[in-house]
This record gives sequence, structure tokens and C-alpha cells, in this order.
Amino acid sequence: MALKRYADAVWNGDLQAGKGTISTPQSGLFDAQNYSFKTRFGDEKGTNPEELLAAAHAGCFSMALSAVLGKAGFTPEKIQTRAEATMEPGMDPGPTVTGVKLIVSASVPGIDEGKFKEIAEQAKAGCVISRALSVPVSLEATLL
Repeated sequence: MALKRYADAVWNGDLQAGKGTISTPQSGLFDAQNYSFKTRFGDEKGTNPEELLAAAHAGCFSMALSAVLGKAGFTPEKIQTRAEATMEPGMDPGPTVTGVKLIVSASVPGIDEGKFKEIAEQAKAGCVISRALSVPVSLEATLL
């Protein structure tokens, strides 16, 4: 059975002067969190889609790494992951996420560096969000 997770976004106005909100009704974690051109391309306080993509990737990878370590017989004490999503604003047809860098450090008793790196690569390949970055995107559009 497929799981569905969703988030809602509302945008009002033009690209540069407009403002929007992002909500995650299922979990209730985000409720009308502000985002705008300035939170995305400047330094105004608020979130942006690339930051949320990076957060999802960091969380997913940490869980995937824990799972792969466990299957290999290792129990991690701590996994800390930073995902850095790089967006190039001047690309055609527009701003493009050109890559994500995962930076992980972990405390895993009984494992050596080589085995840890091997398992981390397996986790990167198996991470749901890593795989999602190359899936087809469908669209359903309705005019109000």
C-alpha cells in the first residue's frame, strides 16, 4: 500500500513582491510558514523550497544510514547529516537545483572508516529522497 505525504503552498502576488505560505497539514509541523522571493534568493527570515528539500534529504539519509548499518550488524550511537542543496539562479529555463551534497559524521562502535564509507554509499543510493530526485513529476492543473 502506497503512503501519501503532502504539503500545501499558497502564493499571492507577483514573483518578487508577492508572498506565500507553506503548510504541512498531516503533521502540523508547519502551519502557514512564510516564504517569499527574499527568503529564497535573499536573507529575509522565512523558509524556502530548497531548504526544505535539504532538510528532507538530511533526515531521510540519516534514517537510511541507520538501517544499512543495522543490517550490517552495527548500531550507531549518533548520526549527524547536513544536506547542502545548491541552486544556480542564472540557468535556462530558470533557477535549478544542480546538486545536493550530503555531509555525514557518525559515532558507530566497532566499525572502521572504510566499511563506514562503503555503508554510507549504500545508504545514499537507497535513500528515498536521493532516489526521488530523479523520478518523473506529474501535474494536475485546474483554473479557479
